Amino acid sequence: MTSIHLSGIYIYPIKSAGGIALEEAQVSDRGLQYDRRWMLVDEQGKFLTQRQFPSMALIQVRFGEGGLVVEAPNQPSLSIPLDYESNHRLRVQVWNDICPAIPLDQQFSQWFSEFLHIPCQLVYMPEDSIRPINPNYAAPGEPVSFADGFPFLLISQASLQDLNQRLEQPVPMNRFRPNLVVSGCEAFAEDSWRHIRIGSIPFRVVKPCSRCTITTVDQSQGIRGKEPLATLANYRLRNGKIFFGQNVIQEQLGTLRIGDEVKIKSFGA
Repeated sequence: MTSIHLSGIYIYPIKSAGGIALEEAQVSDRGLQYDRRWMLVDEQGKFLTQRQFPSMALIQVRFGEGGLVVEAPNQPSLSIPLDYESNHRLRVQVWNDICPAIPLDQQFSQWFSEFLHIPCQLVYMPEDSIRPINPNYAAPGEPVSFADGFPFLLISQASLQDLNQRLEQPVPMNRFRPNLVVSGCEAFAEDSWRHIRIGSIPFRVVKPCSRCTITTVDQSQGIRGKEPLATLANYRLRNGKIFFGQNVIQEQLGTLRIGDEVKIKSFGA
């Protein structure tokens, strides 16, 4: 396959926990179905991530019968329903955004509290919770999940290969937690894309993704190091921020599948 194509699809149902690789996925109004619809918050309702707790990388998530199955070292398996209904709402904070979420039953929060050794609460974003994307990059009211800011993160396989050629120890793509991985293009070709189509679905490439310390967390060990940020800073530093990957917004709903052709409709500066 020589054309640019979709080679990876990933969702992260619980923000900052392990991801799930998929062969196909539904594109919803706020990103891939089930992506970052659950989140851990502290006692003040503020979001928790691997930035503060690298061991969150060890929380593995997969689909099981009737819901999500969550596993972590020295913890029993936990089953979380995919459809959770409640009239109770809790105001939670993701960066500077505050939005309503459903707090799940105590049994779920206790599991995560015991693993992380801090009091925390597992919450779910229902359909009636609307967290708008930054209006500088989206139409008013366009929603996003508990993701950092945008529905999709796209990275090319060639960009990772370019980085790994500069590292003493190569890193896997999961360090960057993308939703969409594309192959068949040159390294960092995605930096110049503005409008693309993957399969039948059009997307807008709106903003390069600035990277944080989560990229330095070994996702298999939950331990933080210095790479790849130290190396990326040598050649991907712009205005004090390190960029790797592109934030993307869907312009249509539908289904994405591994192997879908990626067509570049327009370029930008």
